[in-house]
Amino acid sequence: MAAENHSTVTEFILVGLTKKPELQLPLFLFFLGVYVVTVVGNLGMITLIGLSSHLHTPMYYFLSSLSFIDLCYSTVITPKMLVNFVTEKNTISYPECMTQLYFFLIFIISECHMLAVMAYDRYVAICNPLLYNVTMSYQVCFRLVVAVHMIGLIGATAHTGCMLRVVFCKAETINHYFCDVFPLLELSCSSTYINEVVVLCFSLLNCFVPTLTILGSYVSIIASILRIRSTEGRSKAFSTCSSHILAVTIFYGSAAFMYLQPSNVGSMDQGKVSSVFYTIIVPMLNPLIYSLRNKDVKVALNKIIEKRLFC
Repeated sequence: MAAENHSTVTEFILVGLTKKPELQLPLFLFFLGVYVVTVVGNLGMITLIGLSSHLHTPMYYFLSSLSFIDLCYSTVITPKMLVNFVTEKNTISYPECMTQLYFFLIFIISECHMLAVMAYDRYVAICNPLLYNVTMSYQVCFRLVVAVHMIGLIGATAHTGCMLRVVFCKAETINHYFCDVFPLLELSCSSTYINEVVVLCFSLLNCFVPTLTILGSYVSIIASILRIRSTEGRSKAFSTCSSHILAVTIFYGSAAFMYLQPSNVGSMDQGKVSSVFYTIIVPMLNPLIYSLRNKDVKVALNKIIEKRLFC
């Protein structure tokens, strides 16, 4: 019995995005470029917000936290995927797989709640502007960010803890480019009932709660914007939310396509393509979305560049 409680698998084989050899090098170069842009963009956003005093507001405090999360979970996945493009056998050891799953879940869950916190911040700014500085004080912002990461830590610990009790004695091949919950559960030859219950319970917390928060915030925001009489005022109010709306749409849209499609309709191959968006493309796009569509960020960046050139 004791032996049966342990996985008989010491390593997994990652199928990756494609089995075609002629596509390996082009995909390697493409995702290497994406990762470089991701690292430069997110580190640049964090540095810019830290150096620009007029960006030391709750909105940009949350944005720098989002950039940190994007940088981290992209780093958890992309370097290993790049290595697999240039190696003959795409293997990952059991401990490495569980570690990758753990840290991926920490940051992906944190991203869900951080986007909800940013929606709430925009709600307070537009619907209760006179109370904004009191409601979104430094202490409140700090506690919200800590709470976001604690939720990610708790969720990742629960999922990974349950995954460690799963016995893998089927084929060692994971039909994915990283260790994710559902591809791993497909390899189980023991009961996954507890895992499925944990996934269901935490889905309510990590998907529906942030989604309801975001939807509720934007319903109130749209109602407040429609009450603004001047066209200029409406445009200014909406511009503060447009970047966040775009980021939320891309992230939740691609994640929903991966996890919410019926199993008899969507295959894991389709899921891999959609997961590329929220695991690799979204972390690259977020700093671009917030910099290209945000006047304050452009002004801060121009000031930093002018100051460096002058020096």
